[in-house]
Amino acid sequence: MTRSTRRNFVTRTAGGLILVSTPLGAFAQTAPAQPSSQPAPQQPVPKRPDPLAPAMVQDFVRKAHTDLPATKALLAEQPSLLNATWDWGGGDFEMGIGGAGHMGNREIAEFLISQGGRLDIFVAAMLGKLDIVRALVTAWPNLLQSKGPHGISLMRHANAGGEAAKEVADYLQMMGAA
Repeated sequence: MTRSTRRNFVTRTAGGLILVSTPLGAFAQTAPAQPSSQPAPQQPVPKRPDPLAPAMVQDFVRKAHTDLPATKALLAEQPSLLNATWDWGGGDFEMGIGGAGHMGNREIAEFLISQGGRLDIFVAAMLGKLDIVRALVTAWPNLLQSKGPHGISLMRHANAGGEAAKEVADYLQMMGAA
């Protein structure tokens, strides 16, 4: 190999190795792209399903307060009811699990959770989940004054849980919840 051929070979090989061993380094030195003066094309919004029938939502929320067989049947018929909310008026929104929570209906609450229902601090209090309630109150102490469906306090939810939620009620009382 002649000297110039050797230099060409070494330069090309070394350059190739640098790009192979540091591919991002080669791109990182590229000048940033200038913002386009034209807005990016917007993607079409996918068609949403039709809203649930209000009467069906209200019926589900009512049944989830006390009637497990009816709650199961309605949910089997329309799975989207699981986290649907009903507005009783004035922004008093309630899901089926919320009704089970303030009624102290552990069986319905646990069924809805097993189906993917949204657990909140009120239902956790009723179920006696001290670790969850304590963690939330520690992070956000004002939750002690928060109201659930129908303006029902956290303490009343814990009391609705009976003996299984006694530790939660004791903790809430110690923390100054009413």
